[in-house]
Amino acid sequence: MGATTSVRRTIDAVWRMESAKVIAALARYTRDVGLAEEMAQDALVAALEQWPDEGVPRNPGAWLMTTAKRRAIDQIRRRENFNRKVEEIGRDVQEATPDASEGIEDEIGDDLLSLMFTACHPVLGTEARVALTLKMLGGLKTEEIARAFLVSDSTVAQRIVRAKKALADAGVPFEVPEGPELATRLASVLEVIYLIFNEGYSATQGDHWMRPELCAEALRLGRVLAELAPKEAEVHGLVALMEIQASRSKARTGPGGEPVLLLEQDRGKWDWLLIGRGLKALERAEALNQPPGPYYVQAALAACHGRARKAEDTDWQRIATLYQVLAQISPSPIVELNRAVALSMAYGPAAGLALVDEIAGEKALQGYHLLPSVRGDFLLKLGRNQEAKAEFEKAAALTRNEREKTLLLERAAACD
Repeated sequence: MGATTSVRRTIDAVWRMESAKVIAALARYTRDVGLAEEMAQDALVAALEQWPDEGVPRNPGAWLMTTAKRRAIDQIRRRENFNRKVEEIGRDVQEATPDASEGIEDEIGDDLLSLMFTACHPVLGTEARVALTLKMLGGLKTEEIARAFLVSDSTVAQRIVRAKKALADAGVPFEVPEGPELATRLASVLEVIYLIFNEGYSATQGDHWMRPELCAEALRLGRVLAELAPKEAEVHGLVALMEIQASRSKARTGPGGEPVLLLEQDRGKWDWLLIGRGLKALERAEALNQPPGPYYVQAALAACHGRARKAEDTDWQRIATLYQVLAQISPSPIVELNRAVALSMAYGPAAGLALVDEIAGEKALQGYHLLPSVRGDFLLKLGRNQEAKAEFEKAAALTRNEREKTLLLERAAACD
């Protein structure tokens, strides 16, 4: 029983490391991401059946690749385009053995990049892109994705099935886009990775303030993308942003799991190695000398906090200026709300409150709990305690995260 458990753990670890490569390579051969993912899953099932009895192969990644390719051939034999596709795949596996390593690394970088662009294609909705990315590139099981986003297993499974069908119906090619299309498609990939990171960094609902496993997965995907697309400044900008934000993880919660706000955090708990990695990634983005994009500017903002060993050392005037730059590049009420916080810290709460009151009517901010939370903070600093209390209570009623609700209600109570 112990040996079987050990083998299953090995299979899980191998799958997390190798599944994206296997799916990507199969998708290049079959030109069908859905079929590629199914064949990779079949290979996983075969490993679960055979390895406990036969032992773990010398090269488990190659075993999965070869087994999945053979299953792809069997599947394609049942299709009308048998002759053309079997000839393409057959050449690669005719002489292969389950322990062979050929084909694992060949063109694997391009394959993984193509898989990223396919899984994050704009033809898919946001939730579908996130689920497909975590499934195909993260190697996460359906139940793991469901648990991370607090939805049912069947909901995630349906999203993945529909996403694969949508890609097939739209005839989305398995390739890295070129020319004018590249910028739009890359933005979609970066958006998905950052959405995954943000859901881990500040959970939108549930009992926990953070979900570290999602942060870790997003960071891994970002680092892989930076290796595959080293000449894209926004990719390095996103990695820098995530590295620096992730560095604060241990300081963002108290002993009971309660949230600890940025200015109240023990910076001795920050991971200065991650901050260093983030600053290096930011330097790589700067060295490419490309027009600043939103992720680069947000990384520069995060770096202002990352460089401050004490909260009072933070350069809030520079942060306010950077938010103004971000508002020009990527205008949104959320950016303006963050700029209001920076203005408050740099020039006083009255300056922040003035901007908040200007944008309070924006449609995008209706029902957004951080608007009354920020406004309450400004009012409290101005000595308008009862108004502040009402804003904190409003924010507590709007948030779906229980930890955040508790914090906001405590702030409301403190106003008395």
